[in-house]
Amino acid sequence: MASIWREVWIGAPSDAVWDAVRDVGALHTRLVPGFVVDTRLEQGARVVTFADGTAVRELILGIDEERKRVAWSAVGTEMTHHNGSFQVFDDGRGATRGVWIADLLPDEMAPVVAAMMEQGLAAMKAAFGSRRLI
Repeated sequence: MASIWREVWIGAPSDAVWDAVRDVGALHTRLVPGFVVDTRLEQGARVVTFADGTAVRELILGIDEERKRVAWSAVGTEMTHHNGSFQVFDDGRGATRGVWIADLLPDEMAPVVAAMMEQGLAAMKAAFGSRRLI
């Protein structure tokens, strides 16, 4: 199983970033505008439409307020398995360290998913007017 791990530093307080991350129905307006162009909530899931027109249904597995972590699973795609999570950490300097992990099958899909994650993180940094801190 491919496992992709990406970290991002965002020049905004972790509480502000967490507030946007936990708002699972507002990816397109609050967290990654431009990368995601629409998010529609369904019972226990969201349908995410990306800038290229691709729509993916993601089951919301959990929103952990204490750990500031959201987990989801993309279903009905070319992948036979996908779990994703994003976790927010206070970096101790008034900014945020975010960790995005995706586990997926088949392994051959990893480059596509990794590229999408990079695009998403760039959109996230732009949404918060971020500069690279380290």
